[in-house]
Amino acid sequence: MSGRRIFLGDIQGCLEPLQRLLAAAGYVRGRDRLHPVGDMVNKGPDSEGVLRQLIDLDAEPVLGNHDLWWLAQGLPADPALRGWLERQPIARLFPDVLLIHAGVHPHWSEEHVVELRGAEIEFATNVRYCTADGERPASDWPPPPPPFLPWDAFYHGRRRVVFGHWARRGLTRTDKVIGLDTGCVYGGRLSAWIAEEDRLVQVPGLARQC
Repeated sequence: MSGRRIFLGDIQGCLEPLQRLLAAAGYVRGRDRLHPVGDMVNKGPDSEGVLRQLIDLDAEPVLGNHDLWWLAQGLPADPALRGWLERQPIARLFPDVLLIHAGVHPHWSEEHVVELRGAEIEFATNVRYCTADGERPASDWPPPPPPFLPWDAFYHGRRRVVFGHWARRGLTRTDKVIGLDTGCVYGGRLSAWIAEEDRLVQVPGLARQC
């Protein structure tokens, strides 16, 4: 099958698991397109190596909270890597998929996600639980009581949302969402969803002490 879109979970500087995942997915340069769900950097041992690999493969990611934190700290030091990271959007829309790092506010239209500003970006890259009006709890752990629910309980768009950011929740797959943060950097797995095949691919992540 040509033109596959491979959506990648939170890599967080884990270059070697990324390379194993691409091999396991049968990635073919020039045919397949890579769409990381954000948090490409930080915590893992080779964040700059991950960025170089993604640039080399013409990846089209969205930014996560760790990517934004890196940029706020003046990282990465390499201007070419930093410039590439700065140019990435907060969300990407496909005819059938909405790609965003953390989640979608209950009041946003699907089209609005490509125009996010200020506090909206903070929501899109950090939300886990919220109310029907988009209010977030003071803490996400332990799980807050009602009326707080996972953000996707309030999502009713026509596109399937592919997201990350929620390692404790792990792999999430419903008709409305695909959650791909499976804790690679914490000793879990690195996950991908191949949209055209509706297929999940996973490889072991780093040793837990990393």
